[in-house]
Amino acid sequence: MAIVFDRVRASRHGRPVLHETALTLRERRIGVVGPNGSGKSSLARLINGLLLPDAGSVRVDGLDTRADARAVRRRVGFVFQNPADQIVFPVVSEDIGFGLRNLGLARGEIAARSAAVLERFGLAHLAERPSHALSGGEKQMVALAAVLVTEPAIVVFDEPTTLLDLRHRNRVRAAIAGLAQTAIVVSHDLALLEGFERVLVMDAGRVVADDAAEPALRWYVDHLS
Repeated sequence: MAIVFDRVRASRHGRPVLHETALTLRERRIGVVGPNGSGKSSLARLINGLLLPDAGSVRVDGLDTRADARAVRRRVGFVFQNPADQIVFPVVSEDIGFGLRNLGLARGEIAARSAAVLERFGLAHLAERPSHALSGGEKQMVALAAVLVTEPAIVVFDEPTTLLDLRHRNRVRAAIAGLAQTAIVVSHDLALLEGFERVLVMDAGRVVADDAAEPALRWYVDHLS
């Protein structure tokens, strides 16, 4: 599975956020770091078509994010920084099953897969809990479960630990570490990215360093933090 940025330029609200960028991403664990406003989240959103290029193209396993949007989004799950942007149903089990209903699965399979993913992440006791009554950490884990239940090949995380206490940061770290899928993680939490195969450092809409985790994070700390 390869993600290919081919001379991509992008903007948000009329402001350039990514200058001409060429990348091929194949590693299973990829981190993205950089100062606020550096283009990290925009890069992440380009991968599953939440943001489309102004020029150039982004391809996921050969599928263009513009021309093949539905197929790309089935392959690429996205976990938002704030789970409130992602959890839309009033009861946890309903929210977990929403993506599966969109796939047209039978009710029995939806129930079985929803129960399995909640059990996997120690969330089974929350199945019938009102979504608004969850703690911030519980909401983040439910948001992750709602993405993973659809079995994407790639999961993109946008600052997944920023709003969490230490206990829930550790739960999210463990969940990412245990994923069979490719994970692309945008984060200011440098410890979360330790040991990753590849880390991109961004500044002012450009990738300014690209290496294995240790040298890339050292470069970031020395030059931009």
